[in-house]
Amino acid sequence: MRLIRHSRPGRWALAVVAASAALATGCGATVGEPTRTPPQPGANTALHATLPDSVKESGVIRFAGDSHPPYRTVGGGGGGEITGIDADIQDELSRVLGVRIETSVVDSLPAALQGMLAGRYDAFNGPVKVTAERERQFDTVTWMTTRTSYVVPADPPTPIAATEDLCGRRVAVVSASVVEEQLRRLSGYCERTGRGAVESVGLADTNATLLAAQSGRAEAAGMTQAAAIDVTSQQQGAYTYVTQTEEQGATADKLALYVAKSSELGPAMQGAFEELFRDGSYRRIMQKWGLDDVTVPAPEYNAGTAP
Repeated sequence: MRLIRHSRPGRWALAVVAASAALATGCGATVGEPTRTPPQPGANTALHATLPDSVKESGVIRFAGDSHPPYRTVGGGGGGEITGIDADIQDELSRVLGVRIETSVVDSLPAALQGMLAGRYDAFNGPVKVTAERERQFDTVTWMTTRTSYVVPADPPTPIAATEDLCGRRVAVVSASVVEEQLRRLSGYCERTGRGAVESVGLADTNATLLAAQSGRAEAAGMTQAAAIDVTSQQQGAYTYVTQTEEQGATADKLALYVAKSSELGPAMQGAFEELFRDGSYRRIMQKWGLDDVTVPAPEYNAGTAP
């Protein structure tokens, strides 16, 4: 079960409430002993046992999530329902771990990462590139890969049939994202081949990059391959996309779920993803979203750090 919240009581507050309720019902708990929320029916009890005590006590894993289709699409209205790949993955994690999952909507990747380090959230499912530098503070579980693509409105004033046609043009990207890094590499390729550098237009989120491309502020919107597939399939005829090649500096980046090392939640998340791969849930979700091209054969734990 997933709940969507914009604010919620702290973990200790939940523990106190749970303990008070237990005493009030005469459950017989020993004074000073933490009261744990039992796993939900159907949970994998062995995986549930690997969760840190704080999560067992609250029965909740708190995710941060920004608007980033097709990973997360935040609906309008007061409820703000979240749909997408991340929502489907969270439902399966909730099932196998036997805990509820709550999602708080944040406005950026830095807000999610800093929020985890501050203890406001337990996890963030990206899309975030795995790096050794980030793995100094976070444990990661790689569950997909991607290349960078560039979405172009249909019938642009000047045709863009291949990625090199973006040389000398303006491309909108999410600031501080893996796509921004890939665009710098494409721009370097353009300069080396005498075509002129790409002008990067840094914006807050994927929706803003698409609006920039639509309005003419940029000629294209850079995003992950998965996002480009979603945009062009959801709005057929409105967009096309081109994908950056290795010659142009592209790499097949590993994208991962992040948890703070201090939370000690990493091993449980790795075990849960291994179960989703084993029981077919992972393959089913990726096929549902048309993402067979960006699957990985198995989840990798801290793949950015050399063994």
